[in-house]
Amino acid sequence: MTRTLYLLCSAAPPVFDVAHVIEDAQSRGWNVCLGLTPAAAQWVSGSLDGLAALTGNPVRWQYKLPGEPDVWQPADALLFAPATFNSVNAWALGLTDRVVVGIAAEALGKGTPVVAVPCLNAALAAHPQFEQSLTVLRGAGAELLYGEGGFVPGPAGPDAPPHFPWQAALDAVDRIGTDQA
Repeated sequence: MTRTLYLLCSAAPPVFDVAHVIEDAQSRGWNVCLGLTPAAAQWVSGSLDGLAALTGNPVRWQYKLPGEPDVWQPADALLFAPATFNSVNAWALGLTDRVVVGIAAEALGKGTPVVAVPCLNAALAAHPQFEQSLTVLRGAGAELLYGEGGFVPGPAGPDAPPHFPWQAALDAVDRIGTDQA
């Protein structure tokens, strides 16, 4: 039996690894549905058709129109990674103008198992709203891989973090997906 994973990505450098992450998730038995923020979709715009072919599902970066059918199967688990400062705060505040944030917000309300990996620099992580947002999301049931064992912010400036914990994220998704079975 194949489980369905919603993989949601914000515009941060680890999004360029998304094809490898999809392949890894598929090798673990997941049917992957990829959602992107509009900025992330722009970053990988040359690969959108290939990513849709790889997943076998349409890539979403905007809301469907009223009356249009859902194009994805219901999720068994959701992974929001990389989740930028903006996406984490919008999600915690319930600001769902971007489809991936709306999907993540609904997942919490539906009781779908959720793992998220914030990706930001230390300067943004020091903003007081960020810690409040993490607290809200954890309280709502999201598992956040942040700090030791997850993503550790580096200094402002570098374009790419030296290490993004994709394997830990997929391991966490496997664990919560199994817990729900």
